[in-house]
Amino acid sequence: MTTPSALSDLLCRHDTDGDHCAAVALNVEIAQNDVEQPVHRHRKGQLVLALHGSVTCEVPQALWMVPPQHAVWIPGGMPHSNRATDNARICFLFIEPDAARMPQQCCTLAISPLVRELIQHLAAQPARSAARVTELLLELLVEAPVQQLHLPMSNHPKIRRMARALGKDPSDRTPLAEWAARLAMSERTLARLVAQETGLSFGRWRQQLHLLVALRQLSEGATVQQVAGNLGYDSVTAFITMFKKALGQPPGRYFSRLT
Repeated sequence: MTTPSALSDLLCRHDTDGDHCAAVALNVEIAQNDVEQPVHRHRKGQLVLALHGSVTCEVPQALWMVPPQHAVWIPGGMPHSNRATDNARICFLFIEPDAARMPQQCCTLAISPLVRELIQHLAAQPARSAARVTELLLELLVEAPVQQLHLPMSNHPKIRRMARALGKDPSDRTPLAEWAARLAMSERTLARLVAQETGLSFGRWRQQLHLLVALRQLSEGATVQQVAGNLGYDSVTAFITMFKKALGQPPGRYFSRLT
């Protein structure tokens, strides 16, 4: 099991940036709740794969959610921090620059069972003895579908203030007009600021935050009823409708597909 300091120590011991193999994989198990790796960066690109539980990665201007059987791709050189849920199992895959045509921007990828097995196989043996596995893995990974599982963020202090408040209490249904009053600005100005900084309307931005919180809580074992209540929905049906509209399937079917 890995603690926050042990996680950093693990990466230092392996010196993944000093290894010039095309891809290097590491398995990590988290014993504690809310384990966070401080802001850091790698020369290599990093794929963070959630095998159990979930991981939230924060990068400049966005939060990226990694539910089970998905991965977040972080290009080389990008500062980021990782926070894992209780008893999460994670696999890190570090990819040498130019070894594969990976996205230039941070994104969440849907990971097929075959790709997942190849990553774990690579983690179990020295990368230099798995050249064929690495070649096949990178070829398949380039084709992995991109999922829209992120929350656009901003360094603007008023956007950050709302995000912190909603993160602490996602059931908060304070309307935009009241938020504007709290932040000493007009409703129209705040609406324009949110759209300018995040690319979304306030309502759509808060719904996306709800979706990420829901994915995290469901992956931790909470029931649909509990999550709907935690997010302040008037009914379970309303929550399921939101979830299905965003991800194409109701929560039960979505998570059963990932196992």
